Amino acid sequence: MFRKYWMLTLFPLQPESEVFEITDFTTASEWERFVSRVEEVLNDWKLIGNNSSKPPEKGEYTSGTWEEKTQDINFADFKFSVTHHCLKQESEEGEGKEEPEEDAFPTAMQDLLCMNNDFPPRAHCLVRWYGMREFVVISPGANCEAVISESKCNLLLSSISISLANTGCQVPMFVQIQQKWRRMYHGECQGLGVRTDFEMVHLRKVPSQYNHLSGLLDIFKSKIGCPLTPLPPINIAIRFTYVLQDWQQYSWPQQPPDFDALLGGEVGGVEFGKLPFGACEDPISELHLATTWPHLTEGIVVDNDVYSDLDPLQAPHWSVRVRKADNPTCLLGDFLTEFFKLCSKKESTEEILGRGPVEEEGKDDISHALSKLTEPTAVPIPKLSVSNMVHSARKRIRRHRRVDESPLSNDVLNSILLYLFPDAAIDKSSSENSESKASQLNTDGKPEEKESDDYNLYNQLKSAPSDSLTYRLALCVCLVNFYHGGVRAVAHLWQEFVLEMRYRWENNYLVYGLASGPPDLRCCLLHQKLQMLNCCIERKRARDDGRKMAEGGKERERGRERKVSGATGTENGRLGPESAEMGREVSPGKSWDSWSDSEGEDEFFECLSDTEEMKEAGSTDGEKGGAKVAKPDGRLHPHGKLTLLNSQEPLYIPVTQEPAPMTEDLLEEQSEVLAKLGTSAEGAHLRARMQSACLLSDMESFKAANPGCTLEDFVRWYSPRDYVEEEVVDENGDTVVRGDLSARMKIPGNMWMEAWATAKTTPARRQRRLFDDTKEAEKVLHYLAVQKPADLTRHLLPCILHAAILKEKEEESVEDILSVRKAIQQATSHASKLLRHPSPDYKKLEDVITQLIAVETVIARSRSLKAKFGIGKAEQGDNAEDLERFVSSLLEEPEVSVIGAGRGPAGSIIHKLFVSAQRAALLAPLDEDTGRGGGADDKKPMGGASVPDFPPPAGREILLRTCVPRPAPYSKALPQRLFCVLMREDFRLAGAFSSDTSFF
Repeated sequence: MFRKYWMLTLFPLQPESEVFEITDFTTASEWERFVSRVEEVLNDWKLIGNNSSKPPEKGEYTSGTWEEKTQDINFADFKFSVTHHCLKQESEEGEGKEEPEEDAFPTAMQDLLCMNNDFPPRAHCLVRWYGMREFVVISPGANCEAVISESKCNLLLSSISISLANTGCQVPMFVQIQQKWRRMYHGECQGLGVRTDFEMVHLRKVPSQYNHLSGLLDIFKSKIGCPLTPLPPINIAIRFTYVLQDWQQYSWPQQPPDFDALLGGEVGGVEFGKLPFGACEDPISELHLATTWPHLTEGIVVDNDVYSDLDPLQAPHWSVRVRKADNPTCLLGDFLTEFFKLCSKKESTEEILGRGPVEEEGKDDISHALSKLTEPTAVPIPKLSVSNMVHSARKRIRRHRRVDESPLSNDVLNSILLYLFPDAAIDKSSSENSESKASQLNTDGKPEEKESDDYNLYNQLKSAPSDSLTYRLALCVCLVNFYHGGVRAVAHLWQEFVLEMRYRWENNYLVYGLASGPPDLRCCLLHQKLQMLNCCIERKRARDDGRKMAEGGKERERGRERKVSGATGTENGRLGPESAEMGREVSPGKSWDSWSDSEGEDEFFECLSDTEEMKEAGSTDGEKGGAKVAKPDGRLHPHGKLTLLNSQEPLYIPVTQEPAPMTEDLLEEQSEVLAKLGTSAEGAHLRARMQSACLLSDMESFKAANPGCTLEDFVRWYSPRDYVEEEVVDENGDTVVRGDLSARMKIPGNMWMEAWATAKTTPARRQRRLFDDTKEAEKVLHYLAVQKPADLTRHLLPCILHAAILKEKEEESVEDILSVRKAIQQATSHASKLLRHPSPDYKKLEDVITQLIAVETVIARSRSLKAKFGIGKAEQGDNAEDLERFVSSLLEEPEVSVIGAGRGPAGSIIHKLFVSAQRAALLAPLDEDTGRGGGADDKKPMGGASVPDFPPPAGREILLRTCVPRPAPYSKALPQRLFCVLMREDFRLAGAFSSDTSFF
C-alpha cells in the first residue's frame, strides 16, 4: 500500500486517468459522535455511578432548591440542549457516602415508591409524574423542529441507552419528543442488573373505559404483567381538583369610579390631597381546591362508571391555591402611569391651550404692564400696577374662553385653588389675624409627625415635605390629569397657578405651605423656586412695612421693635428669617427713610448732599489718621467683653445684610462661572473678588459700628481662629497676652487685606443690596411661566412617588404583610438612588412605578381574600387568627393545606363558596322566576342529589404504585408506577416500568 502511494506521488495520474476512491470505515459516524458527546457531558457533570442518599423529606420538592445545568450538543447539523435537573440537599454529601451497597437500586427507582412528595404544587412536570429528584433531559434546540418521526425517536432512545451503559450513569435520561406543548418524554434509567423504562401516552379526549379508577387499574395490571397469582397490593393516591370562578356570595368591595362627581368621584376615597388605592376588578380570579386521598388500596375504594366513593367532603386532606388575575387594573397604578406619560409630552402650555385674539390682548397687557406705568394717562397710578394688569387679563381670558376650551370648570378650579391656598379663604384685610391663622394652617395640626421617618422621607427622595404646597400641587396635578382632561387640564391648572404666584408677589402675600428661610437644597428644584419667591416676598414686605412705619413717625414703637429684633431676630449679627417682617433695618440712630431708600424697588439709595459726603469722607480719613472720629452707626449689641485693640471702646457686632439665598441651579451656574475663570493668577484673583461680596459688606458694616477699628478687630469677631493669642514677657518682666493675625492673613495680596482697604464706612442699611429680591422674584416667575407640562411633571415626579409610597405604607399598616413591607423598602431605596442623581434615568423610574403597582396588587389580593373568608367579622370568634394565617399563607405560598379539611373553619367557608356558586349556576333562573330568595328553600339544594355541592372536578390525578418481580416470577421485585391525568381535553398516562436484566 505504501509503495502504491509512493508511486502515485512520483508519477501523478493524468486528468483523464481513473481516480481510485478509498473508503475508511474506521471514521466515526455522526450518530457515534453524538453518543460520544453525550458521554462526555455525563462525565463532565460527574454523573457516573450511584450517588445514593436518604429519602427526601415531606414537602422538600416544593420548598427545596432545584439546580439546573445546560449544555448544547449537535447531531450533525441538528442542535440539542442537554439539561441536568437536581434537587439540592444539604446533607447529601455527608450521608450519601457512608455505606454504599453494591446491589442497591438507583436513587430514581427508590423515588418511584416514595410517598413524601406526591402531587408537589410547584415542580417540573417529570418530578410530579415520576417523583424523581435528579434527571437529565435532551430536548431540541430553541429554533429547531420537534422530533416527531418514530425512527428519530428510536434513534435518540438508543443513543441514551448506549451512553448510560458505557458510562455507568444511574441518573435517568429523557428525550423530549413530539411538539413541546404536549410535554411528551420517553426515557430510561439503568442500574446494576435493572432497568426502568419511562413511557408516556397523551390524548386529547379521555377514553370512556378509562374515565375511572377501575379502568386505570386494568391498564396498570396488564402493563406490568405480574406472573404471580396473588397480585401484590397496589398503592393508590388520588387527587381531585375543583375550580371556583364565580364569587356570587362576596362581591368585590371596590366601588366603581364616579366621573360625574365634582372632585373626581369617591373611588377609594378620592379627594384632593389623597391618592386613590385599590383594584377596580377582583385580583383573585379563581380558587383551586385539591381534595386528596393519599393512601388507598384497591379494595377500600370503589370508583367505576356507575358509582364512586370519592366524595370531596370525605377526603382526608384538602389544599387550596388561588389563581391571581394577570395585571389587574389598580387605581394608584393607573394614576402613576398616566402621570408618568406626561413626561414624554413636548407641547408648551400655549400650544396646548391655544390663544385667541382676546388672549393675545391679555398677553400684551401683561408684557407691557411696566411700560404702561410710565405712559401719560388719566387713570390713577395704583390701578396700573402689574397685578391689576395680570388679573384684568385673567378675567378676560376666563370671560371670553368658550366652555369647551376650558378643561377645568370654574367650580373644580376654585376647589383646587382653595385646597392649594387655604389662606385665601381668610380675609386678607385683617393681616395680623390672617397671618397667624395661615401659619397655624401651615402646620396642618400635626407638629409631632415632623419627627417621623415618613415625614422625613422627602430627604431621601428629594421631593418636598408632605405638608408643603409643592406636595399638594403634585397631588392636584395627578388627579386633574386622570379625571379632568389630561394634559390640557394640567396646562390650565399650571397657568392659573403661575398667575396666583404673580398675584401674591405683587400684593405681598406670602405663599402658603412653604417653610420660612432660604431654599432647602434637599428638596426638588420647583420647591426651591417657590421658597425663593417667598424669600423675595418677605424682603419686600419688610421694606414696605418699614416705609409705612416711617411715614407714621412711630418712634416709640420702632424702639420696641428694635429691642425685639435685637433679642430674637438676629444671630451673630445676621438677621434671621423670622425677623424679616419686623425689619432688620432697625439700627440705632437712623430713620426708616434711609433704609427704605436703599431697599426700594430699584437697587439704588438716595444721594447724599455735598456736606454729608464731605462728612463721610472726613470720618473715613479720621479712621486712618486719628484726627476725627465718626459717629457709630448700625450697632447691634456688644460682643461679649471684647474691646477694640486701639481703644477701650467695646467691640460691637454690627447689623449686617443676609447673604443672598440661592437655589441649586443658581449654585451650579455660579460654580460653572467660577470654574471658567481658570487657574491663572488673574482668574484666581477675580474669583476671590466675586466670592467676597458678602465679606466686603460685613466689613463696611463693622467699620460703621466700630469707628477706629482695625482688621485685627474684625478678624476677632468674624474669624476668631485667624487671630492667634499667646503669652509673652514684656519689658518689665510681666507675662502678658498678645495677639496677632494668623499666617494666612499675613500673606501678601491677601483678599481680606485688600477688601479691608477698599471697604467704606457704610452701615448695612445704606449699602447696595446683596440680594435683589425684585430681580430674583421676576426670574422665578419667568422660570415658572416657561415650564411646559412635561417639565412640570418631571419636577413633581419625586413628590408623586413620595405620596404613592406613603399611601402604600398607610395601606400596608392595616394589612400587616411582611413581604409588602420589604417590597416598599426596596422600591424606596431604588427611587432614592435614582432621584438623587442630577439627571434621573426615567426608564429606571418606570421600573420603580412597576414595583409600586406590584405592591398595590398584593395588598388588593389580601383584601379580596379577607373579604371572601369573612376576616374581620364578629362571628368568626376564636377562628379569626387561624383564618388570617391561612389567608396570609395563600398570598405567600403556592399551595396551602386546609386544617381539618372540609370540617375545619376554612374548609367550611370554602364549602359554602362552592355551594353558593353551584346554586347560582344551576338554580338562578328558578329563583328569579319564583321571586323567592333565601330562607329554607336555599338550603334544600345543598343536601339534595339534583344540585351537588361541588361541580365536576376540573382535573383528576391518580397515582398507582406497586413492587412486583418482572419479567419472570423469580426476578427481583422492582418498583412500578403509573401516573394518570384526566381532564376535560387532556388524558395522560406516565408510566415507569422496571425489569430485571440479569438474565434477560
